[in-house]
Amino acid sequence: MGSSKEIVTNMFASGGITVNGNNPWDLQVRNPKLYDRVLAGGSLGFGEAYMEGWWDCEALDEFFFRVQYHRVDKMIPRDLNTLKYFLKAKFSNQQTKSKAKEVAHKHYDIGNDLFELMLDKRMIYSCAYWETAQTLDEAQEAKLDLICRKLKLEPGMSLLDIGCGWGGLLQYAAEKYGVKGIGVTLSEEQAIIAKEINKGLPVEIRVQDYRDVHEKFDRIVSVGMLEHVGYRNYRIFMERVNENLADDGICLLHTIGGNYSTKVTDPWIAKYIFPNGMLPSAAQLSTAWQGLFILEDWHNFGVYYDRTCMEWRKKFEQSWPQLNVKYGDTFYRMWRYYLSASAASFRSRKNHLWHIVLTKPKHLGLYKSIR
Repeated sequence: MGSSKEIVTNMFASGGITVNGNNPWDLQVRNPKLYDRVLAGGSLGFGEAYMEGWWDCEALDEFFFRVQYHRVDKMIPRDLNTLKYFLKAKFSNQQTKSKAKEVAHKHYDIGNDLFELMLDKRMIYSCAYWETAQTLDEAQEAKLDLICRKLKLEPGMSLLDIGCGWGGLLQYAAEKYGVKGIGVTLSEEQAIIAKEINKGLPVEIRVQDYRDVHEKFDRIVSVGMLEHVGYRNYRIFMERVNENLADDGICLLHTIGGNYSTKVTDPWIAKYIFPNGMLPSAAQLSTAWQGLFILEDWHNFGVYYDRTCMEWRKKFEQSWPQLNVKYGDTFYRMWRYYLSASAASFRSRKNHLWHIVLTKPKHLGLYKSIR
């Protein structure tokens, strides 16, 4: 057994990363206590050490790509903090109605100014569709149109958007496809903008838990919401969609998904970015809708999330002079770490972005898939 420095150095070397090396993706150690902290604190300690300036890396996204592609992250020891998050997720429901509000307050209510500067003009905080688009605005609009076409929207239809964000999808669907919609979010900050941009449109925005919606809709959509539902509630989510969807209706789920069924998320992400969140697997979701829905289409374009995250990071960095006074340097490092690691998770094919189209057993005829 070597020293903590040797162990950590060899661990990263297995992913082509040289500690204090010359490549842009190499780790630059600023505090020699880092090695002990990685072994003692796992991924949580490693992320916090970056926030505190204990290490740096020029190409953070490339560093994380190598860590994830070569599974270096699996070599980082599991410590007591990791065990605490694992046990908490395993033995308690982290997405009850009261706990579900935590992510709204901790992440989405940080400040609309941050998201206005980081996102596209419609403030769409989910994977863009880069098939033919050149800019972030174009790619997000292409994604919204793709969703509307997959839902086969027609004028006069009613649309429920579960986790409606800042209301951009409902605005687009109402203006371009002539539907009337209801959006539910747990974020008070998001609701303010969502109501504002949908003024004069047949759209209602509610601060409401999806479990409290009991109405019928022609179409149901959920974009970037399933990641907050939790494995204990996937079936409940599907049952609520089933209750609220018309017999001949269509549901589209836009969600990040992972290669493995898990019950936890990364401890650093859980503590600083998305409390109580987790990524569903294909097995978990298909089990959850069994007997309720027919699977019509499953589209994976997760590689586009890499480019989306990098565009967000670029806009965030460009806007930092306007945000610095309010948010401070530790937040800057935290947010850059989050966006870089996220981009890398899709680049390495560790995570994916799925469009899942579901119909009810009473829905007859062929569903023609759209790309």
